[in-house]
Amino acid sequence: MKYRKAVLADVEEIHQIINKCAEDGLMLPRSRNMLYESIRDFILVEEAGIVIAAGALHILWEDLAEVRALAVKDEYLKQGLGRGIVERLVQEAKELGCHEVFALTYQPGFFTKCGFTTVSKDLLPHKVWKECINCPKFPNCDESAVILNIGA
Repeated sequence: MKYRKAVLADVEEIHQIINKCAEDGLMLPRSRNMLYESIRDFILVEEAGIVIAAGALHILWEDLAEVRALAVKDEYLKQGLGRGIVERLVQEAKELGCHEVFALTYQPGFFTKCGFTTVSKDLLPHKVWKECINCPKFPNCDESAVILNIGA
């Protein structure tokens, strides 16, 4: 298995993985447009040339980043791939000078195993919510907020 940055040719595979997880109620869906616009944010795991997991780091402010769109194909769950992606995204955030990394998730237990702490969504800065207005669940978000202080 190989970790690497995503390229435009990966969008269809990323789209399939993420939206399968969304159909299973594990995350929110993502449009192809969103994936193309944020392709540089993504780290992938591939095996034999096939994308099997994906996750993105989105920078929100000078000291704040978000882990987004973390998804693993069903047959590769429980193999540490999600954790491997999160570790790489957190390292990238450190290298960029971020002080905190957060996620909005339906899987808070996974993130707490990665060192994040569950917090009230009210503690997150308002800039976190700028893209939420396009969510079909807005303003009744049912995701949990988790955060990791990485110092930098």
